[in-house]
Amino acid sequence: MISAIPRGVTLSARLVVLVSGSGTNLQALLDACADPGFGAQVVAVGADRDGIEGLARAERAGVPAFVVRLSDHPTRTAWDGALAAEIRRHRPDLVVSAGFMKILGPDVLRDHTVINTHPALLPSFPGAHAVREALAYGVKVSGCTVHFVDEGVDTGPVIAQAVVPVKWDDDEKTLHERIKSVERELLVEVMGRLAREGWTNDGRKARIGR
Repeated sequence: MISAIPRGVTLSARLVVLVSGSGTNLQALLDACADPGFGAQVVAVGADRDGIEGLARAERAGVPAFVVRLSDHPTRTAWDGALAAEIRRHRPDLVVSAGFMKILGPDVLRDHTVINTHPALLPSFPGAHAVREALAYGVKVSGCTVHFVDEGVDTGPVIAQAVVPVKWDDDEKTLHERIKSVERELLVEVMGRLAREGWTNDGRKARIGR
């Protein structure tokens, strides 16, 4: 079945951004949203822990923020339900997992369309150690992926990808830094186009535009 973003979302799409750390992808989106022509606005920032720079970025930008800690809930299912409820309060059109280091569960995914970034060219090297594993394998190119989130780990339909060459003397830190720079640009481009143009899914195939 082919599905697309609702027609009304194309003007000033509401974004909830989820973070777990420094929030550099969040900052890139906040900067982009300052342009009215971008087509989206960050209406809330959510986190799974306190005291992180991502929350400080939200505060400096005047964006509401919330924290839903896994340790405050008896089960992961309960945590997922609480996170879904917090996200729902802000009525997002799209949710962005921007360095959010928790796997989202069925309550969040049932209620919301979630976009994630990953520092590898999926389906190669899914999971938390993508850059390390790519280097260990000896690949000549790596890169980043922006994809829809499904119930698996980095298994959702790919929206866009960008290639980053691997240098002979790269280590995990140097390669990851170059990937993150490209990743920020790709995420901003994709989110703006999704907001302005919508998208179409047909099974594993996803494209920007209707």
